[in-house]
Formats: sequence, structure tokens, C-alpha cells
Amino acid sequence: MNRRELLALTPAALMITACGSDTPVKEAAKPAEPITGLRALYQAYGMARQWAPDVSILHVSSMDIAQVKPQPGKTGAWQVVFASQAKGQKRAYVDCVFDVSPTLRKGVFADAANQWADDHRSFVIAAAKIDTDAALEVAMKHGGEYAKKNPTMPISYYLEMGRNINLPVWRVIWGESVGSSVFSVLVEATTGTFLSTLS
Repeated sequence: MNRRELLALTPAALMITACGSDTPVKEAAKPAEPITGLRALYQAYGMARQWAPDVSILHVSSMDIAQVKPQPGKTGAWQVVFASQAKGQKRAYVDCVFDVSPTLRKGVFADAANQWADDHRSFVIAAAKIDTDAALEVAMKHGGEYAKKNPTMPISYYLEMGRNINLPVWRVIWGESVGSSVFSVLVEATTGTFLSTLS
């Protein structure tokens, strides 16, 4: 084969080589994974500290989104409300793992700040040591019978300063919210101690 014939074959050879090359195939996007309450709290806390260095926590609440299937102690979105005594304001942050809508997007986003009068109901982040998956385990030991009777009922989570103790408390809620719940379990969020059931 002479040089001219070899040059004539080169484009075709190049095409064959390109078709058979080890070009990486783009992997399908992994489905969004739900997260625990403390993970959301800490992610939002970093942003809230930029707003006010003295932030404390008023409450943390789970938010179910249809696009992300919840797992024990985990959900697709969380709202965290912080307070600043220096500013006299409170501000809500939402941590979401999926782009649901223009107002509920993937990442951590803050709402506008509102006035807040110190009512001694906020707590420092160091006091929240028990995560939602661990709180659920404690709750199931005391609410297992109710859970068996209501296997399809969603479980929600709400963290706030305890009403009768000076420590934060997880409320593990059978239902979509505190207001709609007919059964929930209170778990102290610093040591994981069971406190009571509410029905």
C-alpha cells in the first residue's frame, strides 16, 4: 500500500477509531437522598451565622416533598428558624435536597427576617446532640404499637425547647404536622432520653 492509498484510508480509520474509543458514558443522575434533622440544622447554621453571629435555634421541622421518599429519621426538606437577640429578629432557612419549585429549591435558602422578642425559648446548637434517626428509634420503643396499627401514616419531626425542661426536645409525630397529629413521642435532644407520649 503506497502513501497515497494510506492517506485516503486515514479519515475512515479515524472514524472507526472514534467509534470504538473509550469515551466515558455519562452516568444517570442519582436520585436525591433524604437527610436527617441535625444535618439540615448544621447546614443552615453556617449560613445563619453570616446573618447574625449570635444565632440560636427556635425550632426545626421536617417537610415532606413528593419527589423524595422519606427514610427512617430522614426527609427531603427541613425548615430551621433561628433567632438573634442582638438584632431582635428571627429568620427561617429551608434546606431541601431537590428542586421542587421556584420557591423550594435544592440547597439552603433564607426567608426574610421578622421581628422577634426574646421569650427564652431558643437554645444553642451545642444542646442538640441527638439526631432524628436516633430519636425515631427511641420513639418506636414507646410508640411501636401505634406504628403497627398505622403503618402508612407519615412520620414528622419537630425540635424546640422543652415545655417542662430547659433542654431541646424532639417531637416524633405520627402525622403531617403537630396540629394534625393524634399521637407523638417526646425525646430529649441532648441525651436521647424518652420523656412522654402525647395522644
